[in-house]
Parts: sequence; C-alpha cells; structure tokens
Amino acid sequence: MKKAIYILIALLVLPVLDSLAQCAMCRATIENNLSNGDIGIGAGLNFGILYLFVMPYLAISIVGFFWYRNSKANAKKYGRV
Repeated sequence: MKKAIYILIALLVLPVLDSLAQCAMCRATIENNLSNGDIGIGAGLNFGILYLFVMPYLAISIVGFFWYRNSKANAKKYGRV
C-alpha cells in the first residue's frame, strides 16, 4: 500500500517540476510580443488561464449535482422524503 502511495505522489509531483521551468519562457515571449504590438498570444494565454481556473469548479459542481439528484431519488424510492 505504501508503495502505491509513493508512486502516486511521484506521478503527481514530477510533471509539475517540468512545467515550472516553462513560466519564464512564456513570460518572456508574451512581453516581447506585447512590446511589438501583438496582443494575440497574450489574450490566448489569458483565456487558457481562465479555462484552467474554471474547470475544477465545473467538475466539482457537476459531481455535486449528480450526487444530489441521486440522493433525492434514493430518498424518494425508500420513502424518506
């Protein structure tokens, strides 16, 4: 069991280490493009950030909705209304 937990932690942490290295490169590219008057890449990056921000909340909301609907159906089925 401990081995599985260590593997899971490693699989969750190792990709993050690679993604942190990209932040400086993205920032430099955006600053360079903005100074040249091109706002297309910056707007796309902002949209991507908003997309990544909203998705966990949307997923939790959908799971919560189906959980609520299922619990209401079970309560009605077994007469616990």
